[in-house]
Amino acid sequence: MTTSTAEPGTPDTAALLARIRDSFDRSGLMRHLGARLGDVAPGRVHIHLPYGPDLTQHLGYFHAGATASIADAAGGFAAMTRAPQGHTVLSVEFKINLLAPARGESLEAVGRVVRSGRTLTVVQVDVYALDTGEKTPVALMQQTLITLPEPA
Repeated sequence: MTTSTAEPGTPDTAALLARIRDSFDRSGLMRHLGARLGDVAPGRVHIHLPYGPDLTQHLGYFHAGATASIADAAGGFAAMTRAPQGHTVLSVEFKINLLAPARGESLEAVGRVVRSGRTLTVVQVDVYALDTGEKTPVALMQQTLITLPEPA
């Protein structure tokens, strides 16, 4: 379920949601992984990844590459919610700590803007494994993104 939560003074959250949805829908990797866009709000984006055997490593846990991919996307889209119209963002650096084996029915990556500057944005992403109502932290990412004009 995708929702939009307005902050006081936030212009047109429906347009913001449409902008993030359009960009997410053009992400070939997210489509390939089977990821879904969740909640979207200014400075915050959730991405969900249902479990599938093709997303695992040799022990059956979610592969760290899948975990890092949805974390990178959640952080990037969170940063994009703060980018001016006509601009986009690209990751320039991230560090991820894998806190526990990622196992369960799905993963949820929650990207949250820590600081949004004119050129660089810093984001924190928490990744959780969801299993039978339990929510376990499995990864923590810090990410830096650059704001650029959208290509013509």
